[in-house]
Amino acid sequence: MPNELVWDRPEPPSKPSPTPLSRDLIVSAAIRLADEGGLDEVSLRKVAAALNAGPMRLYGYIETKDELLDLMVDEVYGEIELPAPGTGWREGLTQIAVGIRAAAKRHEWFVDLVGGRPRRGPNSLRHMEASLATLAGRPEFPTIDHVLGAVGTVMAFVHGAVRGEVAEARAERSSGMTEEQWQRASGPYIERMLATGEFPTLAKVVYDAEHTDSAAVFDIGLSYVLDGIATRHTPA
Repeated sequence: MPNELVWDRPEPPSKPSPTPLSRDLIVSAAIRLADEGGLDEVSLRKVAAALNAGPMRLYGYIETKDELLDLMVDEVYGEIELPAPGTGWREGLTQIAVGIRAAAKRHEWFVDLVGGRPRRGPNSLRHMEASLATLAGRPEFPTIDHVLGAVGTVMAFVHGAVRGEVAEARAERSSGMTEEQWQRASGPYIERMLATGEFPTLAKVVYDAEHTDSAAVFDIGLSYVLDGIATRHTPA
């Protein structure tokens, strides 16, 4: 059927084979490849090789690489624990945000595929439903547009913050230098620039700011976003 989604297509009937195959096995193998080497390592040919199967066998289960990527993203969404019904909206959104960050730390490629158009897999839909339901029906958010605005703002922060963390991890691996080592190497130049007096606020950042770890920075940024939502949506 044209434009039929992969979740609507049944898997081929199982046949006796020395190499068993299923969508779950294909997706698990693809995730392992992506975790080890990034999305460039994911292709139907490489996944088939990892499963000791011929590439043509995979096409009975998955038609395109895009379908495989959709299935991978949906699998990761399934790893994220969702808030229990009745959880406070702030606690619920915090749990979801922290869950996305943890998933992206386990699967760095995840941040390259989230955002943009909503995902349509069952786990992705459950994730969206839980995110919206955390706010829906509460007096602070009287319309669904209020709910969408608040959840969208939190997700924009989470995706941006996590992308920044993953970009730093990738830079550390490619350069062979930790952030602290990079800062030390750049130190003499930065100190000369700050000594010009042209960057007084940046000087305060370098010399006076508390340089906390990435988890603390994420928590602080998330609290700013949630505080802003709470202020805007406090019932009169």
